[in-house]
Formats: sequence, structure tokens, C-alpha cells
Amino acid sequence: MIKTVIEANVFVSSALAPGSNPDKVIGLARKGRITLLISQDILKEIRTVFMYPKIKRRLKITAKETDEFLAEIAKSALITPGVLNLKEVKADPKDDKYLVCAVEGQADYIISGDKHLLNLDNYYGIKIVTPAVFLEMFMDY
Repeated sequence: MIKTVIEANVFVSSALAPGSNPDKVIGLARKGRITLLISQDILKEIRTVFMYPKIKRRLKITAKETDEFLAEIAKSALITPGVLNLKEVKADPKDDKYLVCAVEGQADYIISGDKHLLNLDNYYGIKIVTPAVFLEMFMDY
């Protein structure tokens, strides 16, 4: 099965735009068609982004509902330890957590819309792609 790390903003885009490419990617993970790799640091970032006032207002979501969503995600994902010390994304070191998760979980893909990650293109054989590119490639499997 394809192992993926999904960046926090893809989760948020999925919630904000049902039927969008990010939503389709999250749907694949929720249905178990791809294996989601995640770490506690990534879960914390997803929670933080969902709790941004403008996101919270648009989604009309409570902290409790966000925590329930994250618990559901974590239950179906493989949790990586997040202990590697990588310093690869010089422009935005907070993005290193995605590389750590991907390396620890031996991911095939990191799915992101973040330009700092996308600029890497490939990290030790792990392809870094947008949701649209991933979906296009996934259809070939």
C-alpha cells in the first residue's frame, strides 16, 4: 500500500472545500486506500491550524470536534515517533517535521501545497507532490 504523509494545510483545505483535490486525498486515507503516516507534531499543527480564528469561524468547528477528528485520524494512521533530527527546510524549519515523519515511516509520498516542501521535489526517494499531482499518479496504481 502507498504510504503518505499529508501536510496540515491539505487537511484544512479538505475541510474548507468538500470535493476538492485535498478532500479526495483525505478521503483515500479515511477509506484506507492509502496508508497515512503521522506524528504527534503533525497532529498538533493540524489542531493549531483548525483553531485559527478565521478557519474556526468558517468551519463552525469547536475544539472538542477538532480533537475528535484528530483522534479519528490518529486511530487509522501509523504514528511515527518524530525523533529524527533533520534540518533540511532552511526557509521554514517547522516543515522539517514532515520529512522526519516520512523518513521514519518509509513514506512513498509527502502530499503538500507548501512551497518550501514542494521545492525539495524529492527527499531520499520520497516524492513531494501537490494533491492534484498525487491523485493523477494514484489513478495509475
